[in-house]
Amino acid sequence: MKQFFITPPDRALEQALREKIDNLTKPRGSLGRLEELALRIGLIQQTLTPSLRQPCNLLFAADHGIIAEGVSVSPKEVTRQQTEHFVRGGAGINFLCRQHGFSLVVVDAGVDCEFAPGSGVVDMKVRRSSRNFLYEAAMTPDEADLCLERGAEMTDRIRNEGCNIVSLGEMGSGNTSAAAMWMHILTGIPLERCIGAGAGLDSEGLARKRRVLERALAAYSGDGSLWDRLCHFGGLEMMMAVGAMLRAAERGMVILVDGFIMTACMGAAMALHPAVAEYAVWGHCGDESGHRLLLDALGARPLLSLSLRLGEGSGAVCAYPIVESAVRMINEMDSFREVEVTKYF
Repeated sequence: MKQFFITPPDRALEQALREKIDNLTKPRGSLGRLEELALRIGLIQQTLTPSLRQPCNLLFAADHGIIAEGVSVSPKEVTRQQTEHFVRGGAGINFLCRQHGFSLVVVDAGVDCEFAPGSGVVDMKVRRSSRNFLYEAAMTPDEADLCLERGAEMTDRIRNEGCNIVSLGEMGSGNTSAAAMWMHILTGIPLERCIGAGAGLDSEGLARKRRVLERALAAYSGDGSLWDRLCHFGGLEMMMAVGAMLRAAERGMVILVDGFIMTACMGAAMALHPAVAEYAVWGHCGDESGHRLLLDALGARPLLSLSLRLGEGSGAVCAYPIVESAVRMINEMDSFREVEVTKYF
């Protein structure tokens, strides 16, 4: 498996950051989560004056073999159609990226088609769709390792262009099934509590999805290691996002975590390299069944709860202004030492 060398941020600066935040012209702690965020970002960047530069949303797309079992209301062709839609600029993530000043990079991790050269989709395809994990592993260890490598390469590209805060999103019909399997593997929460309606399954469809995933879990005959199970039940776009997250932490970037799928990916990244958690800012709690349980299991405190279940990085990008407010707070507020205000606490 590809190696990453991730160390927790050096905490030698923590006291100085706390003193700076505590001596801004406000009662100590009165700006709540903004103060926590400012401390975290200052530690990640190892500075008393953190900054946010060239925010980017990396959106990984791939198809899932398990969709052949009727586990999603979205037909397979939607993955290709939406991926093309993203580069045309009219999807949900597009207006959010425009609103908040994000660049959007759309990456083909494993869509079951070939995009035309010059389409605007970055070709990082590992294979055309994962396999159907009801009958066989979704990807081989070598394919999963290549996903990690190519996800890391995408992070390097944007980091080398000046980006220091990245959100990640996904597109892949059927990927809530893979994410539910990862959630169960990572947390031990009963599988039935990890499974939700995805893009909008009705009660009959949800029951069918549960039956399929329970059969897939019962049929698994691998070596039982974490890596083997992640490969067996995962998605190409999900594993590529894990690689992007791990490289972002390795290079000292802030990672904005999106909804259910990306929370499962961050959970996998944390299981492989626990220190990655210290670079994460959890964007929101979505409306997919199981997301709150997964966040709680990971000890995550999301910034927003907007009942989103779109994916694409939408919740993470929505949370960005709060992160920006935290950085503006530590950089733009006066301290009691600088102005004639009596320290009143």
